[in-house]
Amino acid sequence: MKLAQASALLFCLFTVTPAVSLAADAKVDVEKAYAAWDTAFNKQDAKALAADYVSTAKLLPPTHQVVSGTGEIEKFWAGLFAGGVTGHKLEMIDAGGDDKVVFGTAKWSATGKDKDGKPSPLSGLAMHVFERQADGALKLRLQTFN
Repeated sequence: MKLAQASALLFCLFTVTPAVSLAADAKVDVEKAYAAWDTAFNKQDAKALAADYVSTAKLLPPTHQVVSGTGEIEKFWAGLFAGGVTGHKLEMIDAGGDDKVVFGTAKWSATGKDKDGKPSPLSGLAMHVFERQADGALKLRLQTFN
């Protein structure tokens, strides 16, 4: 009887622990991805931002224009930079996932320009779906923000 209980306990530990570890790792990984993304954005490096997406990624901005693929995504971000958007910050709300797909939700803020060219605060919510790469890195498959 004791052997059966010990075996059951070990089975539970080995099957539950990885799931908890993956959830914790997902949050850490998303925080790192958000920090790197903010750094590239704040350097106004559209090419580096586009490199954070898989080749077939979709970006769904508040304009309701679906932006597809890294080339279009790079152009989208370059356009925002040309319009004077700076100072981007992502603040994670939640994250999770598994060894293949990871999600993150965040509050975002930045500074744009009003119709007179004066600094104007921007903010909203964002949702990100990442694909974990073979090297463990996260790349965006889907991003939407408002």
